[in-house]
Amino acid sequence: MATATPLYDTYMRAPLRFERGEGVWLITETGERYLDFGAGVAVTSVGHSHPHVVGALKAQADKVWHLSNIYEVPGQEVLAKRLTDATFADKVFFTNSGAEALECAIKTARRYQFSKGHPEKFHIITFEGAFHGRTLGTIAAGGQAKYLEGFGPKAPGFDQVPFGDIEAVRAAITDATAGILIEPVQGEGGVRPASPEFMRALRQLCDEHGLLLILDEVQTGVGRTGKLFAYEWSGITPDIIAVAKGIGGGFPLGACLATAEAASGMVAGTHGTTYGGNPLAMAVGNAVLDVILGDGFLQHVRDVSLVFRQGLASLKDRYPDIIEDVRGDGLLLGIKAAIPSAELLAAIRAEHLLGVPAGDNVIRMLPPLTVTAEEAREGLNRIEHAAEKLRAERAKKSA
Repeated sequence: MATATPLYDTYMRAPLRFERGEGVWLITETGERYLDFGAGVAVTSVGHSHPHVVGALKAQADKVWHLSNIYEVPGQEVLAKRLTDATFADKVFFTNSGAEALECAIKTARRYQFSKGHPEKFHIITFEGAFHGRTLGTIAAGGQAKYLEGFGPKAPGFDQVPFGDIEAVRAAITDATAGILIEPVQGEGGVRPASPEFMRALRQLCDEHGLLLILDEVQTGVGRTGKLFAYEWSGITPDIIAVAKGIGGGFPLGACLATAEAASGMVAGTHGTTYGGNPLAMAVGNAVLDVILGDGFLQHVRDVSLVFRQGLASLKDRYPDIIEDVRGDGLLLGIKAAIPSAELLAAIRAEHLLGVPAGDNVIRMLPPLTVTAEEAREGLNRIEHAAEKLRAERAKKSA
């Protein structure tokens, strides 16, 4: 049966067409301005059309776009050195997306155990409510039925346990377990943070059983929680992390970071990519890091997130019939609605403010990390106007 569009019908798209962006603002084809607190699902980390990032992309575009990994790509060496200098990692593999970064992380963990003489160790413990991507491997890792349905047997090797239940993790460890994979804050799953205590307990379990601790920091990484990576808040050192979204500021870029020991099984020929680490992506990634690692930038994220979090808490107190809870870390915040979240999201969008839906009846607020306190307060004003209108509409219906 013919459809109205030549595109796959896999998205429930909002009827909005944006022509350009400026900082935290998106402008439609008709000139309407929207405050973008979705940031392309935590992607436009330094805002739209950041001049330094745009300049780096244009300069590289005049030189060379693509080489493939048959040759050395100098930008990879530079970006990888900056990432390893700033983190626990010794090795970096560049990808085009978060799902690819997760696939690399999973393969790295399995290959590590194989190289140590334990090919039977290929199972990864994951958590209910997780989201790790849309490939056959990552939907199996996430384990959510709605993403698995209709795509054949679930890829083997993933054992799910309840989020935050350390005893369930302990009970799930077998002679076939290679590692544990977790998001420090579940994004798609409803903005649910793992406690520092839980993260430390996972690290201890991995150490006790010779497992690798793998973190999915696709959404939480690159400054989103107020530190370069969210694992820093709990004081642990992971073995592998998957990174994407904010690291490219809107350009497709991901990375898998690992210790030298964890990556020791990934020798020549075991993994590869055609586009990953291309010169354009490397130029953009380095420019984004220039901003994120700039003096005072992460402190700015923490300061603005406090303003925004406190404002949302105040709205929750004043509109408990609309907002049930506020949760999250840094500028990865979730509004759990007391009404269907789709209604609240539509009302917020009517105020020309953009958010992102999540599980557990939650709306994610993910503004660019360059957002100012004044812009955060403007967002709060728009959420308040939406809540006030929804309250009035519901009162009118019940009268």
